[in-house]
Amino acid sequence: MSTFSLITFNCFGVPGPVTHLRLRALAQQLDAVGPDVVCLQEVQVWPYHRLLRAACAPHFPHSASAPHIHAPRGGLLSLAQQPIGGHSFIPYRDRGLWYSPALADVALSKGILRTEHWCGAQRVVVLNTHLSANYRGDWQSENPYLQTERRQLEQLAEVMRHQPEDALVVACGDFNVPRGTALYDEFVQASGALDPLAHDQRPSYRPLPGIPARFALPIDYTFVRAPALPGLAVQSDLCFGERVQLGRGMGFLSDHIGVRLDVRWG
Repeated sequence: MSTFSLITFNCFGVPGPVTHLRLRALAQQLDAVGPDVVCLQEVQVWPYHRLLRAACAPHFPHSASAPHIHAPRGGLLSLAQQPIGGHSFIPYRDRGLWYSPALADVALSKGILRTEHWCGAQRVVVLNTHLSANYRGDWQSENPYLQTERRQLEQLAEVMRHQPEDALVVACGDFNVPRGTALYDEFVQASGALDPLAHDQRPSYRPLPGIPARFALPIDYTFVRAPALPGLAVQSDLCFGERVQLGRGMGFLSDHIGVRLDVRWG
């Protein structure tokens, strides 16, 4: 059997008093579970990018990101155990309104970090992304944030469709769109992708104090588009949702929960 494993995680790499402790603890957790590829979002400043690369280097010596001003472009960092065959960054054409709360999304220059990997003779394309947020928390009315998310999802589906037909394609990250909404259904149909957790409504976001509890929703994903592989089996589950040791105390690794993907064939 051939296998490919991946973890996607919004690491909440925003400057704060315990961020460096959380990111070092994350590196230890990743070493313990050892996926082939790790896709991180919200790496918001270069010092945290350097911290993560150094802390993860013993188990994940290969990495990809795109240069930007104060942080990697899109806040995206992908790590791998084996050499990365190539990488590129595809900016979203619509990144939101600069004169709105979406200014942070605009400044980060959100998009898609594409990396290529090989499992034996099987090519694997990973699309690591973090969509703009819907600051109204309303996925029913046609508000400006929803319209931006729709256009980004349309572009992501387009990118997925343009990948080589013989490649195993994984689109993963923080989509900021809840499972079961019209936007989610539109993307699944347009991309032709499988959501291994399609009927799972467990939240992957844990609202911070001051943020309404209604934002606790499943918004992190590992979508899969697979060629005709013999004996194909796809499994996924949430991970990194428990408190861990952070210095002298305990705390969560992030305000998000990770998603692990395991694919087997042969």
